[in-house]
Order: sequence, then structure tokens, then C-alpha cells
Amino acid sequence: MLNGKQMHVRLSNGYRARARSAINVNSTAIEIPHQWYNLVADLAIKPPPPLHPKTFEPVKPEDLSPLFADELIKQEVTDERFIDIPEEVIDVYRLWRPTPLIRAKRLEKLLDTPARIYYKYEGVSPAGSHKPNTAVPQVYYNAQQGVKNVVTETGAGQWGSSLAFACSLFSLGCEVWQVRASYDQKPYRKLMMQTWGAKVHPSPSDITQAGRKILQMDPSSPGSLGIAISEAVEIAAANDDTKYCLGSVLNHVLLHQTVIGEECIRQMEAIGETPDLIIGCTGGGSNFAGLSFPFIREKLKGKINPVIRAVEPAACPSLTKGVYAYDFGDTAGMTPLMKMHTLGHDFIPDPIHAGGLRYHGMAPLISHVHELGFMEAISIPQTECFQGAIQFARSEGIIPAPEPTHAIAATIREAVRCRESGESKVILMAMCGHGHFDLASYEKYLQGSLVDLSFEEEKIKESLAKVPQVQA
Repeated sequence: MLNGKQMHVRLSNGYRARARSAINVNSTAIEIPHQWYNLVADLAIKPPPPLHPKTFEPVKPEDLSPLFADELIKQEVTDERFIDIPEEVIDVYRLWRPTPLIRAKRLEKLLDTPARIYYKYEGVSPAGSHKPNTAVPQVYYNAQQGVKNVVTETGAGQWGSSLAFACSLFSLGCEVWQVRASYDQKPYRKLMMQTWGAKVHPSPSDITQAGRKILQMDPSSPGSLGIAISEAVEIAAANDDTKYCLGSVLNHVLLHQTVIGEECIRQMEAIGETPDLIIGCTGGGSNFAGLSFPFIREKLKGKINPVIRAVEPAACPSLTKGVYAYDFGDTAGMTPLMKMHTLGHDFIPDPIHAGGLRYHGMAPLISHVHELGFMEAISIPQTECFQGAIQFARSEGIIPAPEPTHAIAATIREAVRCRESGESKVILMAMCGHGHFDLASYEKYLQGSLVDLSFEEEKIKESLAKVPQVQA
């Protein structure tokens, strides 16, 4: 403990890392960041603007006002480098932040690797993932504006439960459309949302026009995040007292998640380590951006030079197999067009167990950063991911959610390469949540019934053919 502040840096073999005496004491007092970081401010080439879905002209703030709180719209389009975090939000963050940076000593030993593996663990939040980092400010800004209800989509349920948690603190109504595949696979996520007061519907549903249209075409549709977004947006647009909240993809969501990376930079400095490789899973991209964007800032300054690697499911590989083009963020084509890596807005991924990664597109800002060459991407099939998850659980003790198993699998690959080459790389991994409500997935893996689901080339070609033709 330094200056009365707890050091949230620890080793997984049970003792806390002491700051080296050569490091300034003030730099090792890990506090909750008081500002979010906006990477756009430091990019020489700015990302392409979102376009209106009907006119194809750049979206104006007033175009977004039926869906989003005014302050969130400002954050979506700002070029400011840092945005102050409201004290009311920090007060809620204190329930679980700062989150621990843990050295995976036992995993290193299991793999017999000279690499030093660290993971930033976001599973200590009330909802069990990184999602409350943005749910809390989104609900706070809506409450400040006098909004009565918010609606959203969710895949695995981590975002929906986080929004329900935040709404319970600020006394807002919450309604969630959960992707049908995850609604059936993960019933306890639904119960979490209901415990915090939310209404939960399987998506596609017969409540909305968008849902009914999908059910007419395929009554047994497993759903997708794109479909669930369409349903939530439809409800928000039709009700004056209701706004829409998104759990990933948009700039203001990625902005809020940078509390992860800002904390982590200070934690790494406190123990005198610099990452050679930063790894995170990507679906919409908020967890990955939250950890990596502050490090990219330091990379742009020339202070560090880590490789930054996104890992996505082989069954939904938007960064590695998609096209970089303007596309809708939802299936029904109700959202603005965004320049992103996309598999096509009506692409419905196979029902892999990493439900939070089943999204047809990548966050536009991550897509832009990828195009600029500041990061790389790979895809990994789910059986290899669960194999890594078992190794991680049996060495580190934490059962990871299916989503970060992709980052774990990629970390294990790199650690094995280090064993073979003798390199002692420092690997930093985003561990965005626990898997306590995903044990049915582990049961399938342990029983040998979990199989790899891969995308079909023809399916993607058909979906990409429907991407709007926009002259950018």
C-alpha cells in the first residue's frame, strides 16, 4: 500500500509485486483514471465519418438524437484527447476498479516458457466483465437528460446484464433483446438481467417489425447481434422517453473502456515491465480497444513498440476475412452506415459459444487503426480456444468466459513460440470476463461434443453482395 492507495498488481502465486525503489512513489499509487482517452485525437489520418442510411451524407449530431443521449453524441464525434469522467461515474467504478493486473506464473510454468505473461482481469466487476465500464456512464448521461427507459441488444448477456446493473443504480427502465442462440445457451445471464430489473426478450422476437420479418424467413433463426440491434433501435426510435444504448462498436463505447488501458499502463510501470505483445479478443472490439488504445498512444509517441494483436473467432472473422467498406451496423439497415471491416450486415454467424463475438462488423475505429497498420489480427477456432481455457483454469484458477479464450489461445501460441526460440517476451493479455454462466459450453467441450464451426465462403459472398455501394 502506497500513500494509502492499494497496489492492484499481483502475481498469481499469491504475493503482491513490490514497486522497485528506483520508481517514483507517486507513479506507483494506482488510482482509478479520472479521464477517458480518445485515440482519434492522436491519429494524423482521421477515421471516415458515419453516413446517414438514406442520404449517404455524413451524419449530423441531430440525426443521432432520437437514439442517444446528447452527451454521448458529443463524445462520439469529439476530437478532444481526454474526456473527464463524472464523479458520479467514478463513485460507481470504485465498486470494482482498479482491476488487477496479474502475472500468470503458473501458466508460464505449465507451458515451460521463458515468456512473462500478464493479464488484466475485468471479471471482478458486478456483472463479471468489462462491460460496466461503459454501461455506467451511458446510463448516467441518459438519467441526467431525464430519459426514463433504455433499450439494447446483447449476445452472451454480459452487456445486457451490465446495462441492467447500471439502470438499477440510476432508476431507469431497461429492456434487452438477447440473441436467441445465447438466450437458450445461457439462461442464468437472463436471470441476472431480470434480477437487476430488466425485461429480456429472445431475438428475433415477434414484438418488433424487424424481428417478425426474420422469423417469417426462418422461424428457427439463432439470431445475431445485428438482428437484436435492429429490434432495440426500432423500439427506441418509436418512443420519446426511450433511448438506445450500444455495448460495443461506437467511438464513445471504446472511449469509456480506455479506463482499462490507462490503469494497466500505470500498473506495468509500477513493476518495471513493458509489453512486447498485447493480445485481446475482438467481436465488436470494445474490450480490445479499452486495453490497447492507451498503449497505441504511447507507441505513437515512440515510447514503446509492442505488437498489438486482435483475435477473433474463425466462424466470424470480420477483420481477417471481411471487407473494409461502409455497411449498416444492424441487420435491418436502420443504423448509420459505418466504414468498417464487415462480413455483410445480414450475415448470421454460426451459433458459437462466444456469443459476444458473433457480430458481422468490427468497430470503425479499430478497423481504421488496422488499416493504418498499428495492429494485426488472427482468427482461431473455438476448440483450440477451449483447450487453452482449460489450461488457464487449471493453472490460474479462473474459468474464463468463451470470448477471452480466444486471447488465451493466442497467448499460449506465442508462449510456446518463445519456448522454442528462447525469447523472454512480455505478453499482456486482456482477460475481459469470467465464465461462471458459460459452464454449459465447458460441459460440451469436456464431453467431446464441442465442434469447430467455420464460415462458408458462399454464405459470406452472398452477404457481402448486399453491402451498400458507397463512394467513399
